[in-house]
Amino acid sequence: MNASSNDATASSAKPRIAIIGYGSQGRAHALNLRDSGFDVRVGLRPGGPTSMRAQADGFEPMTPAEAAAGAELIAILTPDMVQRQLYDEVLKEAIPEGACLLFAHGLNVHYELIKPRDDLDVVLVAPKGPGALVRREYEIGRGVPCIWAVHQDRSGRAAELAKTYAGGLGGARAMLIETTFKEETETDLFGEQAVLCGGASSLVQAGFETLVEAGYQPEIAYYEVLHELKLIVDLFYEGGITRMLEFVSETAQYGDYVSGPRIIDASTKARMKEVLADIQDGSFVRRWVAEHDAGLPNYRAMKQADLDHPIEQVGRELRAKMQWLERAASADKKSASKGSPTPAKAA
Repeated sequence: MNASSNDATASSAKPRIAIIGYGSQGRAHALNLRDSGFDVRVGLRPGGPTSMRAQADGFEPMTPAEAAAGAELIAILTPDMVQRQLYDEVLKEAIPEGACLLFAHGLNVHYELIKPRDDLDVVLVAPKGPGALVRREYEIGRGVPCIWAVHQDRSGRAAELAKTYAGGLGGARAMLIETTFKEETETDLFGEQAVLCGGASSLVQAGFETLVEAGYQPEIAYYEVLHELKLIVDLFYEGGITRMLEFVSETAQYGDYVSGPRIIDASTKARMKEVLADIQDGSFVRRWVAEHDAGLPNYRAMKQADLDHPIEQVGRELRAKMQWLERAASADKKSASKGSPTPAKAA
């Protein structure tokens, strides 16, 4: 079903929108905005797989320059490390005077990898969920909360444009939260590094190694430190720590209280503050840009080390026996995929 047009800003004029990039978020944004009554064009590198997917969804892909030239609001939804080249070499001259430039993550603007033209409005709209969820919630008449920010307001309407765009995604049906480019960028990077990706994966690997080195079966270790993590995370997601404590045993609760602080202690928090400081002063992004520009040699080596970890071999063998995962894998193929960063051409 097509949900009704944007709820929060029905009285606002709908700008012509160019979506640059058609990955997980780009596809969801383009489809939701089109179903909300916006004139949406899609800008892509010709001949790529996303171009074919956009055509299958009923769009007629243009080059990024062509799409931007005919739009009033240009949303750059390509990978972070592609955006600088894309803006400098393609979009900077193509974007009409006085248009609005929109990002879903503030990294390039906050760290001044991209310096938008002075005549442009520059805003951020970031749904707090993956593209497949943004699309699915919209289709059933709900929405995913969005955060929004204004970096540059030349027209006096930048905030209105950001909220209009967020409303078109369905975000206003849930919640719109104002932020800044600085806050969104720094908290997003910290969450990924310290908790969601870096912290969680390192904790799982260390737990697995500890059990296996103590003589326990790798299969048992896998189930205890990785497989069952989903059950706990789902409880966190549904109702925070309170809900998790409601659904685990008293023994698990007591172990939580007495052993959690032994693993995540004051020294862990001190190292988290070091990670945050690297993000805040730009050290992390400078290293990441240099790594990307060098062709990702360290990135590839570190990724391969994770892929070669013994927990991955054990996990592949065990998951092959979990028939209930087949349906999830099939659904993933139908939803937008999230690509690994590689030295890519703009758009």
